[in-house]
Amino acid sequence: MGTDARADPRRYLDVGQLVTESGGRLDSVTLAYESWGTLDAAGDNAVLVLHALTGDAHVVGPAGPHQPTPGWWDGLIGPGAPVDTDRYFAVAANVLGGCRGSTGPSSIAPDGRPYGSRFPRLTIRDQVAAEAALADALGIRRFAAVVGGSMGGMRALEWAVTHPGRVDRCLALATCASFSADQIAWGAAQLAAIRSDPEFRGGDYYGGPAPLAGMAIARQIAHTTYRSALELNTRFGRSPQGSEDPLRGGRFAVESYLQHHGDKLAGRFDPNSYLVLTEAMHSHDIGRGRGGVAAALGRITAALTVSVVDSDRLFLPVQGELIATAPTARPLVVMHSDYGHDGFLIEADAIAAVVRGALDGPAGPGPRS
Repeated sequence: MGTDARADPRRYLDVGQLVTESGGRLDSVTLAYESWGTLDAAGDNAVLVLHALTGDAHVVGPAGPHQPTPGWWDGLIGPGAPVDTDRYFAVAANVLGGCRGSTGPSSIAPDGRPYGSRFPRLTIRDQVAAEAALADALGIRRFAAVVGGSMGGMRALEWAVTHPGRVDRCLALATCASFSADQIAWGAAQLAAIRSDPEFRGGDYYGGPAPLAGMAIARQIAHTTYRSALELNTRFGRSPQGSEDPLRGGRFAVESYLQHHGDKLAGRFDPNSYLVLTEAMHSHDIGRGRGGVAAALGRITAALTVSVVDSDRLFLPVQGELIATAPTARPLVVMHSDYGHDGFLIEADAIAAVVRGALDGPAGPGPRS
């Protein structure tokens, strides 16, 4: 994979073979990642930052020739920042199944063709397995903290449950211990929108038009769940879009807003990755095969910080309350935001306070090898 090292902030590591929970096999997995700061000799001052559904490894920094979007948690990492690179080695990887440099459906398979429909179904646990292989390759023995929100929070929890001896602190923001029927229902409509696009062709559309219209509709559905009713009603009300008249075929302003976000995603994301990652979220249940959620939470030895957004209608605050019943959990942090689920990205001061508080607090009592 050729890159311009002077302009591309990402690095790429082949972390080896992965056999997925579904029995699929990837002979060679590449993860694209960015890092900040210096790993200490003991290999235990690292902080792993995990992105949400359509995020990537670019947590902080501007957009550029190889990076279509600016950092999605800009200000979180750096000297004196909440993840202080004078103390910590921060690392963020594009998730397995993604499309920003890591192995995913658009990657070239061993036969020289894109995986497309042949890409195996993934779970959150598969993604964490790939991230653990990356940590091994980077010489990270244990993490001072694993931090994530939304889908990233799912992986943070899975890290703490699967690898208790490697995680000192776990920060789970606006997430859940298991994806609910309501959440799966919202995701199912998004999957159907993409698969119903005539350009989808069973997932083997590479080399031709992609099912971008279907993904744009999926994003509109998703974005509605990411924002609160209060924000949409206050911001748009029943206003028409500019001079358009909804009674004569024109759009309401909120329709234009959703269409903008749907079209915007088409310029930077692969529809197959959207499917693979959404289905991975559907698989999420830290209690699966472990005796239930309470038993899984009991496995966590990391100091656990859980934060919810009070207006979140996708990841309900009650789901965070459940996670905060873990034996090692600190008191639940409730962030106020009028923006709904996206508050975990928008409310920069509140997020910074949560991260600083967790990193300044004691580590969990997990075994140190």
